[in-house]
Amino acid sequence: MIENARGRLQAATACLAALITLTAIFWSSGAPLWIGWRVYSEQVLIVALALAMTVTYLTRPAGPRSLSLLAAFASMAFGVWLAARFPTLSENVFYHPTEALAISILGFLLIVEAVRRTMGWSLIVILASVCIYALFASNFSGPLQSRSIAPDRLLTFLMLDSASLAGAALSIAVAVVVPFLILSQLLLATGGSAFFSDLSLALAGRRRGGAGKISILGSAFFGSVSGSAVSNVASTGAITIPMMKDGGYRPKTAAAIEAAASTGGQLMPPIMGAAAFLLAENLQASYVDVMLAALIPSILYYFSLFVFADLEAGRLNIARVEESRIPALAGVLRKGWFVFAPFVVLLVGLFSFNLRPETAALVAILVLLLLSLVQTYDGRRIRLKVVVEVLISAGRAAVEIILICAIAGMIIGLVARSGLSFGLGFFLVQLGESSLLLLLLVTAAVCIVMGMGLPTVGVYLLLASLAAPPLVELGLKPMAAHLFVLYFGMLSMLTPPVAIAAFVAANLAKAPPMATGWEAVRIGWPAYLIPFFFAAAPALLFDGTGWQIALTAGKALAGVYTVTAAIVGYLSRPLSRAERLALAACGVAVLCPLETFEGAAWLNIAGLLTSILFWAFATRKTAVVKGP
Repeated sequence: MIENARGRLQAATACLAALITLTAIFWSSGAPLWIGWRVYSEQVLIVALALAMTVTYLTRPAGPRSLSLLAAFASMAFGVWLAARFPTLSENVFYHPTEALAISILGFLLIVEAVRRTMGWSLIVILASVCIYALFASNFSGPLQSRSIAPDRLLTFLMLDSASLAGAALSIAVAVVVPFLILSQLLLATGGSAFFSDLSLALAGRRRGGAGKISILGSAFFGSVSGSAVSNVASTGAITIPMMKDGGYRPKTAAAIEAAASTGGQLMPPIMGAAAFLLAENLQASYVDVMLAALIPSILYYFSLFVFADLEAGRLNIARVEESRIPALAGVLRKGWFVFAPFVVLLVGLFSFNLRPETAALVAILVLLLLSLVQTYDGRRIRLKVVVEVLISAGRAAVEIILICAIAGMIIGLVARSGLSFGLGFFLVQLGESSLLLLLLVTAAVCIVMGMGLPTVGVYLLLASLAAPPLVELGLKPMAAHLFVLYFGMLSMLTPPVAIAAFVAANLAKAPPMATGWEAVRIGWPAYLIPFFFAAAPALLFDGTGWQIALTAGKALAGVYTVTAAIVGYLSRPLSRAERLALAACGVAVLCPLETFEGAAWLNIAGLLTSILFWAFATRKTAVVKGP
């Protein structure tokens, strides 16, 4: 009897998860326009949110099971009622105060509890802080003083205003992010993960430190699709971490390489995860512009990881992967060529036909689905059952993002409505007028601290409305300011004491979590400095002439290689502490942006020439030691 009830509950949860996916497809495909159905976008978003809340209560019970079931039922009732009544309540809320307040109180409590079960208390504490400010804003002094908002007005604003709950953040989560989640789940179902792993083996397995390079390549490929550092670690790390440990990497280093590579996938074009779509929306820029801006920084980041894996292998004398474990590249490409098709369709749609990201994603899904009817990586044809499982898994993956974007939308809307954005912006602008570098350092620290325990999407949504505008007002390009916030929000995944991606990798490697976190910081060092460099040198974001972009990217690659060699302590031989410090100084001199001060070009040249001489001397000394 209990088993039957459990089975029915699982089936109901699967149906609700699939409905989330179908709702997103329905809206992002423009189906309402085709069938002539006039519907508010907020109505569709509220339905998707209610489904996500219901799935949360059914899959993450807390306390008596009956209370979770009651909350799930109440979530569905809330969604149906508000979706049906939204046009009336949003336009004539003053004529229906009791109904508006009742539905707002119910929805607020249900959403907060669903987020608590999904994410913990981080976002709830931030929302509570902003609500307290809004309620007592008139009691503050100076720039933070504003008009207080009455409690009933506060609740109805949070739940019924289009600039709050069902705003741009939730719209992107449902209409844009979910199609890309479908694409990533369909790639997994057709063998995409195995293909990326085998492709990485074939490309890098025969080189020194091949196991580490395989991990970096596989995580870059898969991370660009999934956009989630933790799921990336859990999926690819289960294969690559044992391989790195067997190859000779220390457990904490193997885990840290996987965590750093998986985290960087969130900024790896062409997909880049949900935050990139939110960034494009905030800047009112095309997704293509965001991809181009993120391209060089992501190349620098992964180049550094490759250099680290290679030099660490040289320092520890780590051999290549055994030949028996390396598949033939031709065979891998012959079996998995179709995996590239959706990416080609996606890029052509974005660049050549100027399609919206969600439309390009849906076309890519259709192409991959048609190809998978003929071929998958394991040789089998995809069945209807697999397609249904993809819809369910995409819906489950969307639950957390939908809830985060809903409550982040409430925070962003209330920050603007209460005047808090003006007060904080005024304070930060005053700070930046004394020193822009100080403001950048404070912003970076706030992003990392607020991001601890939160996914990158939540951190970016919160700080894009608070920290980015003062940076823009003080002269930073909008793209640079928003990418700066996005980068440091991402780094909370690696930075102790709450380094989620590093801790998950440490668990797989059976390594000390905190030591793994600090090792990940050491390995992923470029991500902590690159945002400061592109803030000063927009050419790193493809903003400039061709020669400026080429020169800036070229010297950045040289500087990254030099500093990474100093961090590892190995070039063509082990380096002493004094040599490492000198080499690091040379690398920083090469990295120094030309725009920093007059004469920076001479510093770049001096650093580059010294680095070349250092490398030549180290190589010659190694040859002398080895002898003829």
